[in-house]
Amino acid sequence: MKHFMIKYQFANGTPDEWHREIATFIAALNGDPELKGKISYRVMKNRDDSSYFHLAAAADEQAVKTLQSRDFFKHYTEKTRRVAGGEVTVTPIELIGETALP
Repeated sequence: MKHFMIKYQFANGTPDEWHREIATFIAALNGDPELKGKISYRVMKNRDDSSYFHLAAAADEQAVKTLQSRDFFKHYTEKTRRVAGGEVTVTPIELIGETALP
């Protein structure tokens, strides 16, 4: 698995509009037959400020390449840059341990 953390400060637009964009992106991920079950994606926000954190995991490099080839990914990446005012940090992260999912 390949894991990434995307971080930024929300700077442009309205939170409601942005949350709808996030939901649309997640729906596209879930609806893509080649990506379903190969990409995990979670979006979180700091309750006390405008910091957002996205945690993404891909089954393998092919899943990453497939995702990057999708128009919905390109659109979402551009929207993320816009709401962040151009300041987005993508960090590859290593999973050390985790609990089992229910």
